[in-house]
Amino acid sequence: MAGAAPLPHPAGALAAAYASGSTSPVEVADEVLARVAAREHEVNAFAEFDAASVRAAARASAARWRRGEALGPLDGVPVTVKENMHRAGVAARGGTAGSTPVVPEADSPIVARLLEGGAVIVGSTTMPDWGMLSSGVSSLHGVTRSPLDLDLTVGGSSSGAGAAAAAGFGVVNLGTDIGGSVRFPAAWLGLAALKPSAGRIPIDTPYLGRAAGPIARTVADLAAGMAVVSRPDVRDYTSLPPADIAWDDLAIDPAGLRIAVHLDAGAGMPVDPAIRSAVVAAADRFADAGAEVVELPGFIDDGVLDDIDTFWRVRFWRTYSELGSARRALVLPYIAEWVAKGADVSGTRTLEAYEAIGELRRRTVLATAPFDAVLSPVAPMLAFPADWPMPWGHDDRGMAHIAFTVPYNMSGQPASSINAGFAPDGRAIALQIAGPRFADRHVLALTSWWEAARPGSTVPVFP
Repeated sequence: MAGAAPLPHPAGALAAAYASGSTSPVEVADEVLARVAAREHEVNAFAEFDAASVRAAARASAARWRRGEALGPLDGVPVTVKENMHRAGVAARGGTAGSTPVVPEADSPIVARLLEGGAVIVGSTTMPDWGMLSSGVSSLHGVTRSPLDLDLTVGGSSSGAGAAAAAGFGVVNLGTDIGGSVRFPAAWLGLAALKPSAGRIPIDTPYLGRAAGPIARTVADLAAGMAVVSRPDVRDYTSLPPADIAWDDLAIDPAGLRIAVHLDAGAGMPVDPAIRSAVVAAADRFADAGAEVVELPGFIDDGVLDDIDTFWRVRFWRTYSELGSARRALVLPYIAEWVAKGADVSGTRTLEAYEAIGELRRRTVLATAPFDAVLSPVAPMLAFPADWPMPWGHDDRGMAHIAFTVPYNMSGQPASSINAGFAPDGRAIALQIAGPRFADRHVLALTSWWEAARPGSTVPVFP
């Protein structure tokens, strides 16, 4: 998997081509639709897809470009949105066969920003039941598979978003992330992703630790997406105030920065030796560029992960228990068994679990405050079989795989994923780069620096 294979049409190149007239949104849409026709039957990226609406949006964009009235840098650019980003008139079911379809009357904030910018929404992408798996297994959609190797997981819960990015169905693909759900698909597919600061991208159902973020093949496309979808929306009462961020300015010199390398989370599953080696090699490259690299010891423990898992079980037991018996029977068995352990948790225990989230935030902020950035694995394991709901198969091991990712959800700090190498069998290995809260452009710039500075042997090739 060595060697560079640029994305056929990065967002910046598309905008330039549209402006010059060398190609049009209609031609690009036709190419994307041909890709979907060739691969969707095996990849299973879409929860909702309508070729006619894609063509109509592309024609409207082409007309704007001809008139010199483009709405922005994403006008005519193919994008995808996760199923839980509601689109007016498009049914959504949260990835589970047990739910009653929701047909929203209004677009969610992210969808609204994309449409305001003229982006061509190719479709709504799949997710596992309620987004509570790190795989593409869904009782509603079936199994979403890696376009790089159909036997392997695409990751989750933004499973369809990752599949769409890797298959070339969308240039910018929006997902959500409460414990790693945009970074895991990126990690196991060799892609780039950003989980931004809490509130940076407005969402219509804000929740503790939940963020939305882009997945793409290049960091520049992440930045292009952020420039459009990061504008505030009053419907998200947690959204950050307007900020004048030069998202396309990704220049940075690591010299003089103080950077931590975090190889032992202190909890969860052990790190695969190949992943550890790749992260160490990346840290060495930052050091060679003049950064002061310091090892950061683990700052969480298994009790914190267990508490978060308990809190989420109680949260989704409530959702599950409100379904009728017939609909409960349709929920993925793994999820049904997982939530069942939240049924009899006492109020006191639930409050203890909730308070552990605040403790995790405190530890994360204090541990990372002395550094300009933290380098770590995204996931401690490599991609696993596509039909496994979790990295260990069908057993219940709680949230043992999110020890490197979930701290930054709960602290609200930005964290990216970018490919850093390959295991001997070719499976992708990712580097996570986290930074202080609100330092989203800084994290993207460091991620872009690594993208350019990494050895050629670590650069993914996409179909």
